[in-house]
Amino acid sequence: MPWLLNLQETFDANENEIGKISKNRFNNEFTLIPISHTTQTAHIEVIVTEDGNFHTANVVDKDDAITVIPTTVDSASRSGKAVYPYPVHDKLMYTAGDFDQFGHKMTKGKNFEAYINQLSEWINSPYKHKTIEAIYKYVKKGQLIEDLINEKILFIDERDKLIKKWNKNYEELYGERPKIFSIVSEAQEDAFVRFSVHSSDRIIEKPWRDKTVFQSFIDFYHEKISETEKKDICFVTGEFLPRTDKHANKIRNSGDKAKLISANDTSGFTFRGKFSTSDQVASISYVASQKAHNALKWLIEKQGKIIDNRVFLIWGNSKIDIPDLQESSIFLGFNMNTDISVSKTNAEFAEQFSKAVDGYKHDLSYDSKINILVLDSATTGRMGVLYYRNMDKELYFERLKDWHTTCVWRHRYVKDESGKFIEFIGAPSTKDIAFAAYGREADDKLVKGLMERMLPCILEGRKIPIDILRSPYYRASNPVSMEKWEWEKTLSITCALVNQKERMNVGLDKTNNDRDYLFGRLLAIADVLERNALDDNEGRATNAIRYMNAFSNHPARTWKIIQENIQPYLIRLGNRATRFTKIMDEVASKIKFEDFNDKPLSPLYLLGFYSQRQELYKKHDNNDKNKEGEI
Repeated sequence: MPWLLNLQETFDANENEIGKISKNRFNNEFTLIPISHTTQTAHIEVIVTEDGNFHTANVVDKDDAITVIPTTVDSASRSGKAVYPYPVHDKLMYTAGDFDQFGHKMTKGKNFEAYINQLSEWINSPYKHKTIEAIYKYVKKGQLIEDLINEKILFIDERDKLIKKWNKNYEELYGERPKIFSIVSEAQEDAFVRFSVHSSDRIIEKPWRDKTVFQSFIDFYHEKISETEKKDICFVTGEFLPRTDKHANKIRNSGDKAKLISANDTSGFTFRGKFSTSDQVASISYVASQKAHNALKWLIEKQGKIIDNRVFLIWGNSKIDIPDLQESSIFLGFNMNTDISVSKTNAEFAEQFSKAVDGYKHDLSYDSKINILVLDSATTGRMGVLYYRNMDKELYFERLKDWHTTCVWRHRYVKDESGKFIEFIGAPSTKDIAFAAYGREADDKLVKGLMERMLPCILEGRKIPIDILRSPYYRASNPVSMEKWEWEKTLSITCALVNQKERMNVGLDKTNNDRDYLFGRLLAIADVLERNALDDNEGRATNAIRYMNAFSNHPARTWKIIQENIQPYLIRLGNRATRFTKIMDEVASKIKFEDFNDKPLSPLYLLGFYSQRQELYKKHDNNDKNKEGEI
């Protein structure tokens, strides 16, 4: 299980990040969770005094709800009616000794008894902590719900039971709808409670951020599992350690129930055949499992991409932030000496990109490894590794360099901070390729499938699947089916995909006498000619654009129609039409007589179309500055 080993190494290399609160690109807080801990969404915070008395309480805002809490092997994977309390913070049915008095669910005190006994073990051990002692002194009084009712955090009905669901009948009694009903998705009695300690003369760190509290529980619990859990050879580390067959969930988010490792099927016996018990399949130590899963959660929060619950993750063992090969060239985050947005040619861009890659690579350690991982769940309870690759840094960056300097074209669909379009040469992102293939309304299932299929093309140099090439080609050849901006984006991305095979320069190649390339040039000339003849307020599509789809399938026949339809615009342009007719005749003369037929065009015609159009507009701009110029 190399991915588990690499995740564990990542955890060990970043232990200084434990407990540090950071924000990701979505402005969500996250941290590297210590072992024997997990995260939960808290609804209520109860603050107690150092001597164990109730101080105050509040409903937790959603943006501050994610809480790092201690957990046992059993509580981390509890489900159904199993009574496995978390050690400190938990639901009311566990933490409230008076739950049976106010709640609708009857626990017969078993939940609270299990909770308080477990907490007692900790505070009576050599690893006790003063903050946890104060919390214990309070909760053992068994009056949590009563205090929360008095504090107007929780609310009871006419039978002195917690209100299950708020309705207007309670407005006469309590006024406006209390905050708790907006925070808790179900009934009040399902609220999750976290505890903190108040002091009048000093600042006490919140227990879910206090590293001394973390370490206190880790030391206590590890001594306990060393005495209770069976030791075996760990398949991850190769060491003789206490094993576990219960592994963490909440991998993608705090509500995620899917597990990567599970062997609890004792009725269907999915491991039956070669093995009689689940531990014979693979023995994993508790520590290795905890470190690997917590590192994975952290990495996903920090830099993972999640599309329709499918996780795409790239990281380095020695340096976490690694350029994402699925991003477009302009968003890779390299510090370029020259802005790639102003690159004029493929060669110029390739040189800049190579220098940037080499500079970044130089900052990594000699033995750095790069990990690429794709995860998804088939059911709510099971998750699988769809793709995993551990690569030497040299190979990774060579593949990255090759992709971004071959699948390359000129693009103009990215906006800067001011909202202006940036023109750049480079490769599109895999998500943008999905846009070109399926359109802006594409289902996330299609997008994530394409992104996964593109990984071997980038990492292993495989050919782009034929359907991924065809779909953008057909869409780019049908501009009237979409808005202009969408077609322009689709066109440039399609050109990049075609060029990944053709390896041509973005600029116009006047020496290329390929039939399809020349037909594309003719279409571009007709398009620009008509566009120049139209008034600025005429935003309609030109004949070349309207007939583009037909032209790609029957070029000779359709070209005659386009020629006839542009005659009025030649007249309208007058002498200005000369420069267009001159180059049109020049290009047409290069097409062999036998090639001027209705054989469908290959995607290469799009490269000719794009480059010729770009050249004409460039010359037009120069002519505006310098009066006349040669095309």
